[in-house]
Amino acid sequence: MATGLPGHAVAMARNNIWANHRLLNACKALTPEEFAAPRTSFFSSLRATLNHILWVDVYYIDALHRDPTVLSRYHDPIPDFPDAASLHDAQIASDRRLLAFCERQTEESLAEGLSLPRPNRTPPPSSVISILEHLFQHQTHHRGQAHAMLAGTSVKPPQLDEFFLAGEQHLRRDELLALGLEPS
Repeated sequence: MATGLPGHAVAMARNNIWANHRLLNACKALTPEEFAAPRTSFFSSLRATLNHILWVDVYYIDALHRDPTVLSRYHDPIPDFPDAASLHDAQIASDRRLLAFCERQTEESLAEGLSLPRPNRTPPPSSVISILEHLFQHQTHHRGQAHAMLAGTSVKPPQLDEFFLAGEQHLRRDELLALGLEPS
């Protein structure tokens, strides 16, 4: 198992898959109308918030892979999956790409510079680890908003903060196995 920054990136990517799986599975209990219903947050609904997470994930993962077409897709429409079940599959596929990327990283590759393509400017390079840290923070930030929105429905929001502690492994073991991730 990787240690240091590469190990941390892998752990965060694994946590990301698990948290998205838990949150989207809970949202599957909502009707498409409830999923799209107006709610108070940065985005206007669970549907908009969770589709935004996927769009940003895809953009960042493509940029991390140094995909030369990423900028040409910057203005493509944000994905708009109408229900949590269809969004779940797309999000988990994206999360697996991110995990695979993180599993290939070394201390040296994480320190490399990378500029995130923007349509209106050329930002200075950031390190790959800084971009990953920002992406993980972005995901956590918007998942928290979605979690709060879900609390305003009849569906109980899932626990999302029990991933890293060894004494809580039993609380996530079955889900990690179902996702093809062995409990750590």
